[in-house]
Amino acid sequence: MISDNIQEAFNKQINAEIYSSYLYLSMSAYFLSVNLNGFANWMRCQAQEELVHAMKFYNFINDRGGNVILSVIEGPPTKWNSPIQAFQDAYTHEQKVTGLINTLVDLTTEQKDHASATFLQWFVNEQVEEEASADGVVQQLKLAGDQGSGLFMIDRELASRTFVMPIVL
Repeated sequence: MISDNIQEAFNKQINAEIYSSYLYLSMSAYFLSVNLNGFANWMRCQAQEELVHAMKFYNFINDRGGNVILSVIEGPPTKWNSPIQAFQDAYTHEQKVTGLINTLVDLTTEQKDHASATFLQWFVNEQVEEEASADGVVQQLKLAGDQGSGLFMIDRELASRTFVMPIVL
């Protein structure tokens, strides 16, 4: 059985993961509005991935005999001044999520909830990849700039990203 305080913290993380999905979907809409369809595709894939993360927490709470309590999702920003600003915001957001996951790990360690601590290790590793992925695009954009052929080359590269729904959440 999951403790009340870990259940509450995991429910808050469901909210954070769904907010992340909203944020990336909003970024996708921004990129579509400026005709960067590859960037939009990358963000759509990221939005779908964040929903999978939310469902992992949802299923874990239920598997441990807890209660999922969904709360209001805050609306994300809808405009950015440039592609690099959007990706810098994505990178900063992933750093924030890493902090949230680390706080959950600390809580489960304090509570000696080994099942929850083990569950969170997947997210610890995932956040390394999430930060590196967003920062990688930021670094490419810094090299290429927000205008011209470099931007379109990056757009073409980001168009190749595909989302594959995991068989098991």
